[in-house]
Order: sequence, then structure tokens, then C-alpha cells
Amino acid sequence: MNSRMLSKYPGNPVMAPAMMPQEVLYTFNPGAIRYKDEYILMMDVTTLDDVHRIWIARSKDGYRFVPDEKPVDWPAPDPDHPEANTYDPRITRMGEDYYILYASDLSQNDVRVGILHTRDFVSFRRVSTASELGNRNGALFPEQGNGLYMRLDRPFGNEQSPCYMWISYSPDLVFWGKSKPLTYRGQPFRDGFKMGAGAVPIRTDKGWLEIYHTVSQTCNGFIYRLKACLLDLDDPSVVIGFTKDFVLWPEHDYEMAGRVGNVVFTCNALAEQDGTLKIYYGAADTNIGLAEGHVDRLVEACLA
Repeated sequence: MNSRMLSKYPGNPVMAPAMMPQEVLYTFNPGAIRYKDEYILMMDVTTLDDVHRIWIARSKDGYRFVPDEKPVDWPAPDPDHPEANTYDPRITRMGEDYYILYASDLSQNDVRVGILHTRDFVSFRRVSTASELGNRNGALFPEQGNGLYMRLDRPFGNEQSPCYMWISYSPDLVFWGKSKPLTYRGQPFRDGFKMGAGAVPIRTDKGWLEIYHTVSQTCNGFIYRLKACLLDLDDPSVVIGFTKDFVLWPEHDYEMAGRVGNVVFTCNALAEQDGTLKIYYGAADTNIGLAEGHVDRLVEACLA
């Protein structure tokens, strides 16, 4: 039996509704980034009016987080693309610029990928609401390919139907196209009943490391678990290999019971200078946990 790729922090959860400065229902699915001398979580927080809002928590050591006093001052939506909820942000750094791709929705199935920009995690500027309805799990690569921005995403018709990871390209972060599914050995890459991008891809010398969620059906619902795959550096639509075993799964009370039970879900994976990987993950759509591993070990597992 293979050993675990990721170890859960003994002090989990690192964020829970009771830790917030005001009463909220849930805290989950954060984007994460290192910014100057801080770790920043951009969390999904469901307030008492049952609206998902983005809320920032900050930490000096990556383990003890303090939430801001109020949610992010979110830019007004495009007049042609109203949004009722904002959630599942993924943060990509490009030089001094930080881009946040998030789910902009009117309802569970009426979802677009929105894009914001910041340089200070205080003020945010809207770039675009950058896709047609029925697309989410947008994760922007931290560099361009052939002069184009690259984005993992997941088009879908209905959340209860199978759907998988795609890649799209853009000259300006506004207009997206050339979309196609990821492939493995010449066939569409499908791992589970449905699957989607989790983290912003991490460049390694063997390929782009991507942590993704894969969903299994049971007799009474879904289970969300995490795996990893490696994408070709020159053509990231091609999957070189993937982990045959799960790297993270729900097993503790805070991951098993909540708004949506039996779920671990990530929107981030932070590689430290020594190769340590930190993944802040949503647990049962209610709490936030931390798991740690090593980039090299996950890459090796993808190629095994």
C-alpha cells in the first residue's frame, strides 16, 4: 500500500465559521497566495443571507490566520453579466500583478468565470466576466504560451452531469477560445464521474503540476477527493501522467459533515522555496483545512 502524498495539519481546521469576526454560516474553498510577508486566503464565506462572498484571512506563518473585519470590497458586476454569488477564487501571480479567477453565478448552473486584478489585496479591478454561461473552475497559468494567456476550466451543462477539464486561450483575458478538453494518450482525460481544475498550475522541470478534484458517485451522493496530474510544458492540453491513488480525501468529522458532506476541494497549491507544498482545502463546504507535501514527490507519483 502506498504512503500518503499529503499530510494534514494536526491543528485543522485552520479556519472555521466560529473564527470569523461576525456570525457566518460557512468558510470554505479558499484561493491562496504568498504576498510580501503574508499568506493570504481568499475564502468563500456564506453570510446569514445565504450569499457566498469572498473574504480575506491573513497569516504570517501559514498556520494561524486572522480574517479581515469585513468581506472584500467586490467590484460591481458587468451590467450584462449580473452575479448573485461569488466563490471558488484561484489566484495567479504574474510579476507584480495578481489575477483572481472565480465563479460568478446567478444560480447553480448559470455560472461564468469572472476575472479580477489586484496589486495589493485591498482594492480590486474587474478585468472581465470572461466566458459563456456554464463554465467554472477557471485556473490561469502563471505564464503565457505562444503569446496567449492559458486557462484551465470546466464547461458543463448541469452540475449533476459528467464534466471534465478543458483548456482555453486568450490574447487579452477578455476573449477566450480555442477551447479543447485535456487529453491523455490521445483520448479525453477523464478521471471520475466529473472532475475539475483545483490549483493554479505549478511549473516544474518535468511539466505543469496540477492538483485537481475528482468526484465519485455513491448510492446517496458524491464524494470529492483530490489527485494530481502533470501537463506537458509545451502543450499543456496534454496530460503526461497522473496519480493513480488519491492524494487527499475526506476522513475526519470536519470534512465529512457540513453544508456538503464528504468533500475535500482545493483552489490552490503553494510551492515554498524548499519544494514543500501547502494546500488549503475546503472541507465539507464548511471549514478550511491545510495539507502539506512535496512537489517532487507528487511529480514522481504522476510519472510512476
